[in-house]
Amino acid sequence: MHPRLADDLATFPALLESIRRLAVDVLDGLDDRPAAHSPAQQPAMPLPADGAGLAGALASFADRWAPGFSGSAGPRYLGFVTGGATPAGLAGDWLTGVFDQNAGPEIGSSAGDLERETLGWLRELFGLPDGHGGAFVSGATMSNMVGLAIGREWLGERLGVDVAQQGVAALGETAVFSGAPHSSIFKALSMLGLGRGALRQVPVRPDREAVDVAALRAALAARAGRPAIVVANAGTVNTVDYDDLRAIVELRREYPFWLHVDAAFGAFAALSPAHAPLLDGLAEADSICVDLHKWLNVPYDSAVQFTRRTDLQLKVFSNAAAYLGPLTERPDFLHHTPENSRRLRALAAWFSLAAYGRDGHRDIVTRNIASAQRVGARLAELPGVRLLAPVRLNVVCLALPGDQAAAARTIAETGEAFVTPTVYAGTPALRLAFSNWRTGEADEDRIVAAVRRALP
Repeated sequence: MHPRLADDLATFPALLESIRRLAVDVLDGLDDRPAAHSPAQQPAMPLPADGAGLAGALASFADRWAPGFSGSAGPRYLGFVTGGATPAGLAGDWLTGVFDQNAGPEIGSSAGDLERETLGWLRELFGLPDGHGGAFVSGATMSNMVGLAIGREWLGERLGVDVAQQGVAALGETAVFSGAPHSSIFKALSMLGLGRGALRQVPVRPDREAVDVAALRAALAARAGRPAIVVANAGTVNTVDYDDLRAIVELRREYPFWLHVDAAFGAFAALSPAHAPLLDGLAEADSICVDLHKWLNVPYDSAVQFTRRTDLQLKVFSNAAAYLGPLTERPDFLHHTPENSRRLRALAAWFSLAAYGRDGHRDIVTRNIASAQRVGARLAELPGVRLLAPVRLNVVCLALPGDQAAAARTIAETGEAFVTPTVYAGTPALRLAFSNWRTGEADEDRIVAAVRRALP
């Protein structure tokens, strides 16, 4: 054994204590850590020949890299839709590395059963029936890709084509309809060979990001019975708008289409009694995307996908090899997604759900919604600030006077908050997304003050 490895093994408990101390210092300092900033660029060092051992590597990391990391786990990081890590979620993530289970194959491990239990809890959380199969994936992009891959196979089933065997070219012309699709939908269509051009954007309702159901009906009718895929939104990125899922589900009585719902963070509206009706019809979707490193507040990376057609999912992703054995009635998770080998992402979610249950996660969601509403109302009172959409859930979409990208940089430079620029209905804007379990009213004051400093 290499001497550095032997030394680290012999002193591992003490080394782990050093790592624990660094972690405690980081977590204790999240309130004061800049939400984001522009760190000095670090020159790359050459690969060490002998290495410095774990203690040396830890010291180098703490000196060179840790100071430049953002405070994205903290309460005032409002960019994208970024959750933090609850104490239980973080513990589960650490133990994921400790146990180091390959959660694809299930030979010799209970990891698969833990993942199934966690998926069952999540189905219950979102009001989905037991008939929806699921699996953990890395994020919303992969979840959307898996759902659309199953939809692609469904198109083949309707057209008498085995896409998994014959390839996507056998489908011929394909149409995917959506009102305000997330960028990951285009990426998924590219990866699946359907092409970005297969996406046909349907008009949305006036001053909304929700699809015009009448326009969608007309687009489906124009297919003259040829099957299609419909991507519905349950929570758009800019304004957290929801398509009328119930009305879209009813269209299936007249037209053949696969209904995929992108509910990356909007699915968590199920935990808010005031907002749960927005998800009416979700349980009848053919495939669903939900991101967990957003509003479940587990560490990156973690998401799930659900589908009513696990049989088609297995056609797409099943993996045949002598060392894996035959496909059984309870297929291993390596047969459900693109990954054969993967970490046990379910463990962090299991810990957080086991520790805090439905009520604890409802508390996070409802507090974040309240924060967004209060901050939105306060910012709307500042001179020149315009709310571009109602605060429907946990995102404030607004425009400041002047250049929005410059304003975002100014806000970040305060260290008090981090927001991301966007464009909504042709108007440059800023987004403030509240999805961190730590965010409280004192943070709201600091966020409003940071935005005020960005005003001319």
